[in-house]
Amino acid sequence: MLTPYRLSLSLAICGVLASIPAFAETPQQILDGFTTQAKTEAPDFQGFDAERGKLFFNSTHGNDWSCATCHTSNPAASGKHAKTDKVIDPLAPAVNAERFTDLKKVNKWFKRNCGDVLDRECTSLEKGDVLTYLMAIQ
Repeated sequence: MLTPYRLSLSLAICGVLASIPAFAETPQQILDGFTTQAKTEAPDFQGFDAERGKLFFNSTHGNDWSCATCHTSNPAASGKHAKTDKVIDPLAPAVNAERFTDLKKVNKWFKRNCGDVLDRECTSLEKGDVLTYLMAIQ
């Protein structure tokens, strides 16, 4: 049986636990992971480039799609899926603080979207360039 003391203690503990934020990565931490992978894939890796990322983002690839097909050429704005018309929240982390904060989601969406756009998975260099570009958008 809960005494008033135990009930108060239980409620206090629940309050403290509820106030602890869930662990989330930052876009920079995700980018750091792509850096490690890119160095493994290409020993001559020299870093990511926002301009290269912007070009990749806006260029059409294997399926005549680009990232901008659904995400628009302004990643600070909402987009719309080309087939389903589903609204897509902005990609730029400066506008959408939830973007690139969950490695599992980042990997899931890069895999799915690169498959749609390129008919293959993106390389770490491509992912890092795109993320560098998106992080530069204010």
